[in-house]
Parts: sequence; C-alpha cells; structure tokens
Amino acid sequence: MTPPVAVLIGPPGAGKSAVGPPLAARLGVAFRETDADVGTAAGKPVSDIFIDDGESAFRELERAAAAEALREHSGVLALGSGAVLDAGVQRLLQGLPVVYLAADFGTIARRIGLDRPRVVVPGNPRGRLRAMLDERRPLYERLAAVTVETDDLDPDELAAEITARLTQDLQ
Repeated sequence: MTPPVAVLIGPPGAGKSAVGPPLAARLGVAFRETDADVGTAAGKPVSDIFIDDGESAFRELERAAAAEALREHSGVLALGSGAVLDAGVQRLLQGLPVVYLAADFGTIARRIGLDRPRVVVPGNPRGRLRAMLDERRPLYERLAAVTVETDDLDPDELAAEITARLTQDLQ
C-alpha cells in the first residue's frame, strides 16, 4: 500500500482534526484520524476508554491504531497526540511526510477549554498540559519533516500552507 501523503502530529488543540479534512480535500485524498479508530475499536468514546480502562489500556489501543493506519492509509492521517510516545510508532514515521502542527501554550489552553473535563488533561489541567507539552515537543520536532505554527491561522489557511510546504520541502 502507498504510505500516507501527510501525517499530522502535535498536541491536543493544535488543529489536527480541524486542518485534516481541508488538507485532504486539497490533496485529493481521504482523511483518517487514529482517535476515531481507537473509539471504534473499543466501541466507546476515547474519553471513556481513558477513564474506564486506564491510561495504559488507552495507550495500547492508540499504538495499535497508529501502527495499523500508518501501514494501511494512503491519504492524510492525524495521529492522536500521544501516539508519538511509542518507539514502534516513531520507527514507522521515519521517512514519511510528517507535519508537526505547533501551537503555543495559550492557544492550546484556549482551544481545548481548560474549564471542562478532557481526557488528555486530567487532574490539574494547566500543570498537566504544560508537562505534556514539555515532554512531547522534542519528539514532535524530531519526527517532523515540516513544522507549521497554527496559532494565527484558520484550517483552510493551514491546509494551504501545509500543501505548499509539503510540495516545497519534501521534493
């Protein structure tokens, strides 16, 4: 099977779910999200998996969904934000057109809404989010072929920029 034409990585709230569909439309390919795959495989929402079954069960489902999608999907693929923590997923990403959607703390905090429960930031939301960003940012940066700042752009503008960058940077 042909590898993905773009793999979107980044923290929650960076814009993977929002930019994926317009990017796929611009590139004339299908869009797939591994978080949706995880929910389908478990038969319940991702937030319920995390709460009911625990983080380790969620991470195993996330790893399996990412590995399967990276092998099977030839369009635009949005990986769950924690999928990059797995060494096997990191190996599968090598040589692929990986796009890191970067955003600053304030943008992410606003987009995910720290005043409501969200699976990826349980407990102390601000502290957990900061720790998550500090832990994952170096991985996102290392794995990315292209990095795009998402703070001030809407999904269509991001899709246009990513399309241009993929064409320019990956040829």
